[in-house]
Amino acid sequence: MVKKILIIFYLLFFYFSFGQDSTNTYGQLNELVLTEKNGKIEIEMEKKPEFYTGNSSFQNMIQKKFKMRKVLNTGKKESCEVTFVVERDGSVSGVEAFGTNEELNNEAVRSVLKIKGNWIPGEVNGMKVRGRMKFPISIDFTQNNN
Repeated sequence: MVKKILIIFYLLFFYFSFGQDSTNTYGQLNELVLTEKNGKIEIEMEKKPEFYTGNSSFQNMIQKKFKMRKVLNTGKKESCEVTFVVERDGSVSGVEAFGTNEELNNEAVRSVLKIKGNWIPGEVNGMKVRGRMKFPISIDFTQNNN
C-alpha cells in the first residue's frame, strides 16, 4: 500500500513539475497597463513624452508665441484643448485644437507649430513609442485689461 502511495506521489510531483508551460528567458517584459477612456482603449506609458527643455518651458513658449490680437474678444471666458502626437523621432504631428472659439483654436494651433525643438518620445517597455499630448488653453475676456 505504501509503495502505491509513493508511486502516485511521484507521478503527481512530476506531472506538476514538468507539465507547466515553459517561459522564454529572452528578457523581462513588463506588464502593459491598459486604460479605457471614452470607449477607447489606451496603453499607459511608463515614460510620457516630454519637451527637451521641460514641459513647463513648453508652456512658457506657447504664451510667448500666442498673439492675443488674433483672437476675437467675446467678453467671456474662452478655452480650448490642444492635442498633438509626439512621434518616435521627437517630432510633432497632428496638431488640433477643440473649443467653441474658432479664432482661439486657430491661434493655439499656430503657436504650437511655431515652437522649434524636438520632444523626448514616450516609452513602453524601454521602446520609444508615439504619444498623444493634450493641454488646455484658456483666456478670460471678462477682466478689464488695458
